[in-house]
Amino acid sequence: MSTDNSPEKIIITAPDDLSLGKQVDYEFEYNPSLLQGVPRSLSRDTLQLTGSALPFDGIDTWTGYELSWLNPKGKPNVAILECHVPITSENLIESKSFKLYLNSFNQTKFSSADEVQKVLQADLSACAGEPVEVKLILPQQFSSLQFKEFEGTLLDNLDIDIEQYSPNTQYLSVAPKDSKEVTETLVSHLLKSNCLITSQPDWASIQIRYEGKAIEHEGLLKYLISFRQHNEFHEQCVERIYNDIMHHCQPKNLTVCARYTRRGGLDINPFRSNFEAPYANHRQARQ
Repeated sequence: MSTDNSPEKIIITAPDDLSLGKQVDYEFEYNPSLLQGVPRSLSRDTLQLTGSALPFDGIDTWTGYELSWLNPKGKPNVAILECHVPITSENLIESKSFKLYLNSFNQTKFSSADEVQKVLQADLSACAGEPVEVKLILPQQFSSLQFKEFEGTLLDNLDIDIEQYSPNTQYLSVAPKDSKEVTETLVSHLLKSNCLITSQPDWASIQIRYEGKAIEHEGLLKYLISFRQHNEFHEQCVERIYNDIMHHCQPKNLTVCARYTRRGGLDINPFRSNFEAPYANHRQARQ
């Protein structure tokens, strides 16, 4: 591994027309125009992930805890929103616009929860540029929801020194070529990045499952921590982590799944893998 640990220069520029980072008025009457999409190509171009063929499958799973609307008599209803945005969509959904959009349901009358679900699915699909799956979890179903933490070897107790807080792939290394291949599941709760526009902190737990030459644990933990001052959206960070591990460690199979803590009543949980299906959406303690 190279002894030059200088951070890599990664510059991602967000569109100027996003509401994120700007003062806006909250609207309480249904307004689908509040939703804003961000082209996935902004980050994928820097990773040389161009065209329709991606090196991974996956999904972006959102959980919304602050969804409410009025029934025809004016009585409020509440639900938890779960939606799955396909990673092949042209756009990811910008989180502040999503929150503003959900707020616009607060004083709007709908005939039923089914109508709310259909409206959400149509609007979110239009924003993403591809069909989005939407599910409403109603109060009578709340008791069935479960907490579940990532399983695997916890990296966070490793005693490391680190001074680089911009993504540094030079921390990544594997065992010698003649070493046996391993199957491992590794977990860290120390992933932190910053919002691309506002620089507000984004906190996450991350699980990495792979088969291949053993990835050096201390180096992987340093690499994950090196995102600490990096500005990029959640989905973009997870794709960058997947791409960097695949490029520098070359596992045969790889899954990267991150569960971010909520902001504004929304959490985002990107999943990327070349060998397994997305996991169930189980909330973690920090969410």
